[in-house]
Amino acid sequence: MNTRHILFALAAFTALLSSCGAPSGRFRLEGRLMNLNQGQCYLYSPDGIIQGLDTVKIEGGRFSHEISCEERGTLILIFPNYSEQPIFAQSGKTATVKADASHLKEMTVSGTSDNELMTTFRQQTAEMSPPEVVKTAEQYINDNPKSPVSIYLLSKYFLQVPDPDYTKAGQLIAKLHKAQPDVKRLNVWKEQLPSFGGGGGSIFMPTFSATDLSGRAVNNQTLKGKAAVVYVWSTWNYDSQDNQRRIKRILKEHPGELAVLGISLDASRKECRDYLRRDSLPWSVVCDERMFESQLYRTFGMRKASDNIVFDKSGRVEARGLSSSDLQKEIEKLLK
Repeated sequence: MNTRHILFALAAFTALLSSCGAPSGRFRLEGRLMNLNQGQCYLYSPDGIIQGLDTVKIEGGRFSHEISCEERGTLILIFPNYSEQPIFAQSGKTATVKADASHLKEMTVSGTSDNELMTTFRQQTAEMSPPEVVKTAEQYINDNPKSPVSIYLLSKYFLQVPDPDYTKAGQLIAKLHKAQPDVKRLNVWKEQLPSFGGGGGSIFMPTFSATDLSGRAVNNQTLKGKAAVVYVWSTWNYDSQDNQRRIKRILKEHPGELAVLGISLDASRKECRDYLRRDSLPWSVVCDERMFESQLYRTFGMRKASDNIVFDKSGRVEARGLSSSDLQKEIEKLLK
């Protein structure tokens, strides 16, 4: 065999390897990024495929990361600019990301039907107005009730919004739960829907009891009689950290006027404590190491990694799911 034949055989073998999926029980994520030669991304899972936060190193504009994966589920890839994009994992499969780091909305992910469905949605809605995107998301959910993509779209466009349409969300949750009855997140949402406000009328702070990182008991009485904010936070979510910093500044300007409770989604109390030692907070933070399965997270009907609820002095919900700037405005309005 001459040199040219050897090189051809090697190239064919390499192509064959790259086209193969991950081993059974594993999921591989590969990617190529333009305009980002070196750095790192992060991965977390809102439905528990992985625990905590995985670091994905980028070298020469490329990355490769493999995880244990027995069933389909969702990963969230956090880019260096803190934008987040969903990746849908599946046992024995490899997903390939291609993106320009300066135009992540144009990212494509191939290798599984779920990722290709999400890519199609991303491309189809790139130039749409927000109401058109929501309408298209609803259509995708109705057309693909068995896909984890529909669970992600439901969360992003019908639950993780400042003013959710709980009637519509309830209808979609029921449809997806019927098609995917064993998915934990859907079971949780179905249980929580009445506390979301789907039943109408005023919604008040739920009854709760927990122990914070300092060993102190926290409950409804802790937050009674003041404007209050309960927020979700973690060491790996930038938006939640921004919320936390804004709350701290407001409390400094209005000492004693605001009751605050933080719910940590960290998988390790030690990591949470270590972070808080560098950024000491004058309020309680609860971390039960169960991440999105946290009992307190579920009790308050939280729906995302940077969620928040603002209560008035009577314990009635004033607003929830606010952006950092809107959260600050809402709290300051209550304190005036």
